[in-house]
Amino acid sequence: MNKQISNSIISSLVADAYSLGAHWVYEEQQLRNLPIDWETLNDAQSIWHKGKVKGDFTHYGDQTLYLLEYLSQNKEFDKKDYYSFWSQKMSNYNGYVDGATRGALENIGSESNDLSICGHIAPLLIDADTKEIFLSRCKAFAEITHNSKLAISSTLFFAELLWDSKENQDIKKNIELLKSNYPDLSTWIDAGVKSKDADTFTTIREFGPACGIDGGFAGVIHLLSLEDDFKTVMQKNVKAGGDSSARGMVVAMILGTQDDFKLPEEWMKSINKMEDIKKYISLL
Repeated sequence: MNKQISNSIISSLVADAYSLGAHWVYEEQQLRNLPIDWETLNDAQSIWHKGKVKGDFTHYGDQTLYLLEYLSQNKEFDKKDYYSFWSQKMSNYNGYVDGATRGALENIGSESNDLSICGHIAPLLIDADTKEIFLSRCKAFAEITHNSKLAISSTLFFAELLWDSKENQDIKKNIELLKSNYPDLSTWIDAGVKSKDADTFTTIREFGPACGIDGGFAGVIHLLSLEDDFKTVMQKNVKAGGDSSARGMVVAMILGTQDDFKLPEEWMKSINKMEDIKKYISLL
């Protein structure tokens, strides 16, 4: 498999595992007092991930891993076939089941506006010969659980940015070039880019640290506009609290396309399902 694609997939999963420790902790003082070593992965501190330990994924990472598993078995993405595969997995899932998932399990086409779907798409790069094929797959994939106009538009924006950054290494330039194609997102794009020199904690809290695209999108653009290395970007993101995994997975999959990209070795070694990841990738 292309190194950029495998890096994109693995980095998004590593970002999720690193986010687990402080994921969905919102209160500022609680964030500062968490019994967390910010240099490594940690046990989940939020009640929503009770029982999850260092190296585990949130439900976002688990669902991304399911997509990777499906593609290792099927090569092609088929919306109805994947829905059957996914719904069986999630019907027996031992972890948090969010509103988008609950809605889609009842009826394919949940209309969630959560940002998280945008960070699940890296495995869809596999065997996508053209950008058009990749975008079509991403749209079909998002429609299963996040079939709202805003979620589809945001997913396609980050899918285009992911593809373009794989082809052209200048992420910041790619963001600017794409902006005119997504007028509904341009305000958040501008806000994120303009905030690049501002404090990340304050910036993400002001944009909105929760699950929705209306706060999280600009936070992702802010993080992508930083000049820091991957580890530092991930630390700044998670320390800001809230839905750090959703933001982190989108950022990580895009940063993973860069030629000089490096994952922290200790983080990689701490992933509990790394052997599964390697197995699925080896089958592709």
